[in-house]
Amino acid sequence: MQKVYLPYGRTRMSVEIDERNLVGVFESPIPQAAIDPIAEVENALDNPIGSLPLEELARGKKSVLIIASDHTRPVPSKILMPAMLKRLRKFNPEIDVTILIATGCHRETSRAELVDKFGETIVDSEKILVHDSRNESMYHYLGKLPSGGNLIVNRLAIETDLLISEGFIEPHFFAGFSGGRKSVLPGVAAKETVLANHCAEFINSPFARTGNLKHNPIHEDMLFAAKKANLAFIVNVVINGEKKIVKAFAGDAEKAHSAGCEFLKSCCGVAIPEVDIVITSNGGYPLDQNVYQCVKGMTAGEAVCREKGVIILCAACNDGHGGEAFYKTLSQSDSPRKLLESISSVPRNQTKVDQWQYQILARILDKFQVIMVTNDCPHEMIRDMKMSVVANLDEALKLAYSMVGSDARVAVIPDGVSVIVEKK
Repeated sequence: MQKVYLPYGRTRMSVEIDERNLVGVFESPIPQAAIDPIAEVENALDNPIGSLPLEELARGKKSVLIIASDHTRPVPSKILMPAMLKRLRKFNPEIDVTILIATGCHRETSRAELVDKFGETIVDSEKILVHDSRNESMYHYLGKLPSGGNLIVNRLAIETDLLISEGFIEPHFFAGFSGGRKSVLPGVAAKETVLANHCAEFINSPFARTGNLKHNPIHEDMLFAAKKANLAFIVNVVINGEKKIVKAFAGDAEKAHSAGCEFLKSCCGVAIPEVDIVITSNGGYPLDQNVYQCVKGMTAGEAVCREKGVIILCAACNDGHGGEAFYKTLSQSDSPRKLLESISSVPRNQTKVDQWQYQILARILDKFQVIMVTNDCPHEMIRDMKMSVVANLDEALKLAYSMVGSDARVAVIPDGVSVIVEKK
């Protein structure tokens, strides 16, 4: 028997698997964390890609808006934000700084979560606002996206003299990679714009997949939005499974992000043979706070699990389902197949809230059996969403064997959101 561990909330869970079943434990071969993460970030700021240094961009400006990720992203802001603030004020100590939390269509980030993200000093001393995608009084229209949707963003991003952002780059299940341009769309965009970008047609595109930017219609809209909003400079990092900085990238919003994506793509691809059971996670806290976010981890299993096989996902989901529309649509649907059929007929400009997330989950549930492993949220809620649920991984594996046979081939992907999975 081999014992394997998977992230779960702020801790981890374990399971013992018979060697005759275990095909392998597949982890992203991301390099070790930087010895000095602060020095790594400072080095990136000293050597910006395709841009003047941040302190030079800030020279002579009256205001700067820093777009920062929200509570659902493990961005090491306690390192990034002080470094950025120092550079901004190096030659311009009087510059008016505003930090705007990019919630997209997520719920508002709480003060406690802001303190956890930035530390009390920054929360108490800096001007921090939280984006609300439904607040029409904050809207600014910037024209049409390449897809035809209206590009509407938070007016604070347009009214500032200098727009910059911090974030991290990881594989993303339909945008290709996170980071960079995502700070604007969906980060600080209006709900209408996010819905148009996340439409059924784009989610169905074979190019809207993990690790791919080429011909990806979702990425193309996002990149256009960032350029129209004049996102001038980014500081993005690649992190490992322990949420430690591996490498930092700073500079031009497109060029620095592209360099980060190429770096990540070169070191996080894993080839896995087709199996009957995939055991994975959403990388632990903060990415596994709700079922909504956990769809990302499931897509790693989707890439290599055989049809009608089992995907086991270990996640705390202590924040519940993560979206009322997401939950209600799945729980009230007759079946994943019928839900997919109804979504396919929804026009781009009529995309509903959370549609993209329940579309992808329905796609997975239509082909695979999903077992959620959690002891931090109501099991009835998970069952309502057409999934099985148990409290530990041993019980999950036992249930999976009963579904596909005791001789099933099992692959373990400890962190499903940190890998770009390819089928051997």
